Amino acid sequence: MTQISKFLAVFLFSLALGGAALAGPLDDAKAAGWVGERLDGYVGVVPGAPANATALAGSINSKRRSKYQGIAAANGTSLQAVEILIGKKLIARAKPGDIVMNASGQWVRR
Repeated sequence: MTQISKFLAVFLFSLALGGAALAGPLDDAKAAGWVGERLDGYVGVVPGAPANATALAGSINSKRRSKYQGIAAANGTSLQAVEILIGKKLIARAKPGDIVMNASGQWVRR
């Protein structure tokens, strides 16, 4: 397992378990169809979502960016490479019914 893969595995595990304070609201917003995973590893707001979805996405994305920067620095790679790799993983792990962004930039349900 490469070094970046190890960091990615740790990050995804911490994302699943460590962000308990935000997991509930994020899961709720995903279930409501207000937010979805984007290809760049960040949460996007789906058109028609309420204003508080934008604030939630901003908070989640700020925390993710900080973690992504740490992974990139620890592995001597670019932030963009980490964002894209994690984005692919998060979209692949999306639950049935979740909204995700496809390669054409369209929001679709899994």
